[in-house]
Amino acid sequence: MSETPGPRRHRRSTARRFGGRLWGGLLLGCVALALLAAGSMAALNQRSGTTASAGGTPGAVGTSAAPASPTRAGRTPRPTGRPILHRPSPGTSSPSAAQGGGSSAGPLPFDLPSTAVLRSSSHLVFAHYFTPYPLSLDNQPPSTDYYANDYLTPQGEGGIHDSYGGLLRDRPLPVPPQSGNWRLSDLEQEVRTARAAGIDGFTTDILSLSGQNWSQLNLLIQAAHAVDPGFKIVLMPDMSSLHTSQATLAAAIAQLAASPSVYRLGDGRLVLSPFEAEAQTPAWWSTVLADLGQRGIRVALVPLFLNFQSNARAFASISYGFSDWGVRSPSEQSGIAADVELAHSLGKLWMQPVSVQDERPDQGIYDEADNTENLRDGWDQAIDDGADWVQLTTWNDYSESTQFAPSLHNGYVYLDLSSYYLTRFKTGRWPAIVRDTVYVTNRVQFADATPGDGQTLLMRPRPGTATPRDDVEVLTFLTAPATVDTVTGSVRGGYHADAGVQARLLPLQYGYNTAAVVRGGRTTAKVSSAYPVVADPQVQDLQYYAVSSGRTPAG
Repeated sequence: MSETPGPRRHRRSTARRFGGRLWGGLLLGCVALALLAAGSMAALNQRSGTTASAGGTPGAVGTSAAPASPTRAGRTPRPTGRPILHRPSPGTSSPSAAQGGGSSAGPLPFDLPSTAVLRSSSHLVFAHYFTPYPLSLDNQPPSTDYYANDYLTPQGEGGIHDSYGGLLRDRPLPVPPQSGNWRLSDLEQEVRTARAAGIDGFTTDILSLSGQNWSQLNLLIQAAHAVDPGFKIVLMPDMSSLHTSQATLAAAIAQLAASPSVYRLGDGRLVLSPFEAEAQTPAWWSTVLADLGQRGIRVALVPLFLNFQSNARAFASISYGFSDWGVRSPSEQSGIAADVELAHSLGKLWMQPVSVQDERPDQGIYDEADNTENLRDGWDQAIDDGADWVQLTTWNDYSESTQFAPSLHNGYVYLDLSSYYLTRFKTGRWPAIVRDTVYVTNRVQFADATPGDGQTLLMRPRPGTATPRDDVEVLTFLTAPATVDTVTGSVRGGYHADAGVQARLLPLQYGYNTAAVVRGGRTTAKVSSAYPVVADPQVQDLQYYAVSSGRTPAG
């Protein structure tokens, strides 16, 4: 890809600033948390948020009742029910589903193949794990923990996040305090969650070679081995954060490589995938590889670049494969085929980045993901363009709002959708849809809303991103044709949906959103948003919020 502004050029400056300070501050902060009763989950529920929407080819207009609530001033009214994507139902549905049942138990619209079947594929799927954001930071009740009191409020951490309304806009699904080694238990839970979704392992960001992030990395490796020795940890030294000698890095990698859960190829080579590999020269990396070789560790280097096209040829002689940090908007996905083609022409495998969205309050910037379109486009291109591996960017970087992991505002939606595409990527066949399932994504404020909480640094669209839009996306997975009844705010509508996967865009309205699948006079799937769209948000929040009919909304 050509060198243009985008997410790859703005990697985690926030995390670099607070990552080391966070863990030290927690040691003192835990003592004070008992006094911080003001930070409650009620404050979280009052926040405004965002949901993902899809794009595609406009089609016939659906039917809609006249608005019962005011149309937002300044918006051009648009017909509801614009079809933007349709994929016919792949495979053969079960007999009951084909007859219009689609109500058998299970959170997914399809039956996920077994772990053994998925792991028999040469196509691997990893999720990028970021150690600063585990399930819990301090083992405190979720209503008063560090996430609630310090990261999700403008007053958190002594008010340093006040100008941009708080460091984060979402958090991991809350977990209750535990006894014993709670950090290890939480990491084991994350491994189980990723494995259950069909993910092969974590590409784990190595931010430091000491301190709490280093401890978390070692605990994660331990957790993977305890839960499932087949779940692999790919070592990803973060060269935007690590400033060390080749010998020091090689020694640290050798220490981690002693674990059987650290990923090796079938021939025994250790997979090493440094983030922003171009921060050091190929000669510098050759010294690291030689040092590891002297320790008896052969390496398959898979460098991840912030600018792949500019560095591929220089690194080709020392690399097994390549990757790139990728983009976060459908408008920027056009260069993926060229990246895969270049990697393969050089005889290297390609690890394709697939993302959900990206918003960074403290940097005043966000990418327009167009509801779930960015996610779906990324997966489609990984499949169609012949990627060998996929990296989900990211599992849990809440400072960039890029998380696939189950979260308070999105539940399991983005992970569940990825399981569908992952199955096709690994098996070569689209899974049959056996349960009607509907997903709804939307922001909880309009893109140009002005927060009323004294926020002075507002996020603006990143140059090159898609034009911001204010839409509700209804994404259906249907066993047979059906009617989809919708309510956006107080505007009622409905449209015909075919079997298979179909997305529709509806204009965003104030209030809650509901979508129900009706066939033969019976509702087979229904979901309502957990958070309303508000006119007077406390803070700016331009991420997309998501809900699924297959699961109870997280909020």
